[in-house]
Amino acid sequence: MFDKKAARLRRAKKTRAHIRDLGVNRLSVNRTNTHIYAQIISPTGGEVLAQASTLDATLRSGATSNIEAATAVGKLIAERAKAAGITKVAFDRSGFKYHGRVKALADAARENGLEF
Repeated sequence: MFDKKAARLRRAKKTRAHIRDLGVNRLSVNRTNTHIYAQIISPTGGEVLAQASTLDATLRSGATSNIEAATAVGKLIAERAKAAGITKVAFDRSGFKYHGRVKALADAARENGLEF
């Protein structure tokens, strides 16, 4: 019997295999009960090109586990990606539902210039 985390990781594995075949940078999202994290990872998977999370000093002022915080992280990751010269990524939701905080982060990243 699968537990909840194992099922999520099984879903994530399938998505990551597909993204690896595409050979593009991926925007990977991880969420916990208290924070949300985003990384842009190189096609080889060996290098983090940009990262943002609610742990950043600029975003720690308010709540860290709501949709507003996820939107701020999405905006920040898009700005850092543009600074690193990245415009196109594949969205890796890490097996999480495309809903709530994950969706808010993705929408904010799109609005601020990332294409996926």
